[in-house]
Amino acid sequence: MIASVNGRVAAVSPDGAVVEVGGIGLAVQCTPGTIARLQVGEAARLSTSLVVREDSLTLYGFADDDERSLFELLQTANGVGPRLAQAVLAIHPPREVRRAVSMADVKALMQVPGIGKKGAERLILELRDRLGSVTTDTSLDGPSTGLPAVTPVAPWRDQLTSALVGLGWSGKEAETAVVELAPVADAQIVETGGVEVAVLLRRALQLLGRS
Repeated sequence: MIASVNGRVAAVSPDGAVVEVGGIGLAVQCTPGTIARLQVGEAARLSTSLVVREDSLTLYGFADDDERSLFELLQTANGVGPRLAQAVLAIHPPREVRRAVSMADVKALMQVPGIGKKGAERLILELRDRLGSVTTDTSLDGPSTGLPAVTPVAPWRDQLTSALVGLGWSGKEAETAVVELAPVADAQIVETGGVEVAVLLRRALQLLGRS
């Protein structure tokens, strides 16, 4: 199993990145939040999970070990494959996933594309005793190691716009989301001195999905 990769980011795409390790470029599938933290030409460490199929080997990358562990645990639920598990983490950080499951928050889980009411109820039933309660989760929304969770104030608008356009939204839609989330970014600056682009990206996806 490939547990992590550490190297220079050679390329970034809407659904992943290429990380050069020992002269080899590894294609890694990532959530939008993780992609938003990567910069081409800079070093990055990603926790990874290798999914083996008869006709493919797919490497999934995560901002930290906790996110990777949750990705793997989600797949133990009936009907949840790697794509759906990744979609869950694209919408909700690990802490929110644990909260939704422990509190039986069906509506929160239904925000994930591909999960309906019955699917959300099944996830809660099958994973409630295995995910752990939110009170035991000491992780924050951002990663504890590896990629930086807080980015400088100035580039957040450009980073968020680029990430949304890369995911298929139009420039106008991306601009609308940036304007809507400006107060949230301002609040982050007051509280932490920086802007968590990954958190803003999750909020933007939810906002644009509802519209």
